[in-house]
Amino acid sequence: MVATKEELGSQSPPGATPAAGTRVADPPHIADPGALGLGAFAMTTFVLSVFNAGLINVSVEAVVLPIAFFYGGIVQLLAGMWEFRRGNTFAATAFASYGAFWLTFAGFITRIAPHLSPTHAYQALGVYLLAWAIFTAYMMLAALRVNVAVLGVFVALTVTFVLLTIGAFGQSSSMDKAGGWAGLVTAAIAWYASFAYVTNNTWKKTLLPVGSLRR
Repeated sequence: MVATKEELGSQSPPGATPAAGTRVADPPHIADPGALGLGAFAMTTFVLSVFNAGLINVSVEAVVLPIAFFYGGIVQLLAGMWEFRRGNTFAATAFASYGAFWLTFAGFITRIAPHLSPTHAYQALGVYLLAWAIFTAYMMLAALRVNVAVLGVFVALTVTFVLLTIGAFGQSSSMDKAGGWAGLVTAAIAWYASFAYVTNNTWKKTLLPVGSLRR
């Protein structure tokens, strides 16, 4: 009979020893989902930011939606759940939250925005972006204990959200474009972090540094 530590913990009182003949199995190893979560975030941010920066005609902007729903949304949310299983509070909170961001973004664009009053629709977008700017700002402070690459992502993302928030409330296309360019920087840093995580993990050594911040 084989029982996991979690099963024994849920069935036995504190301090109890396994019954005779019971072998305690270690929890299953879970691969680091960080590279997946960062990759999903980077790609979706890149595609949306290309439009925000005015590099591609907005008439084809709908291409963002399936990427936001499936890769940036569902896949990143799953990465967050796996980080919870690994006991990584920061990464779990970040990936689950930004997975939800992309899912709600897709829902807002397709289900909510078309039914808003044209006169006040910009306020809805502005408060939505402001809320995410606040969340990102305090996650940036927490990232001071992660590594330089991840901190860079959150610094750039905070700037992106702030610029987009100002652009939404001020109905300023120039601020929207500035936010788009900041988003492209964010995507580039996130892609590098994802590249470093998957490469270093696969090669079992540090080939691409992410910069330690722990003391």
